[in-house]
Amino acid sequence: MNAGVLIMGGLTLVLAIIAFTKSPDLSLKGVQSAFSLLQEVWLPLLLGCCFAGFFNVLLPRETLVQWMGEQSGIKGILLGWLIGLVMPGGPYVVFPIAASLLKQGVAVGPLLAFITAKTLLSPTRMFTWEIPFLGWPFTAARALPSILLPPIIGIVGQRLFHIFSRWGGQN
Repeated sequence: MNAGVLIMGGLTLVLAIIAFTKSPDLSLKGVQSAFSLLQEVWLPLLLGCCFAGFFNVLLPRETLVQWMGEQSGIKGILLGWLIGLVMPGGPYVVFPIAASLLKQGVAVGPLLAFITAKTLLSPTRMFTWEIPFLGWPFTAARALPSILLPPIIGIVGQRLFHIFSRWGGQN
């Protein structure tokens, strides 16, 4: 069990106690709401984890490390950026894949560029939501600067990760 699970468990327990103190019905409603959310996300989450699992076994670790490992430098960050720009799927796909890649030896910089590009510049979101609701000038004004950020975040973030790892170890 890692620190993130302990923190999330502790925060959930604190909220459950606060809800129960206000009204025992409130804590029951909170649990019901949680199960309602779980019903909505369990299938995409399961599929995302399965996708990451197949990704794990089909793409050789050596290839991943060669292209996006610690020694890949800017090439790995640019590749992570490109993959993030074109990859379909939401957080249920992206984060299991990112966790899988990190465990296989992909460096933090390429993963940061990948996640940042995916979250900032989802073509699906831009064409189905942003342009129809906000117009192409707004979308272009947001997207063009966003194109430059993932590699910068990959480079700076990788250095920060090394500094933070020396202070407190990895998660």
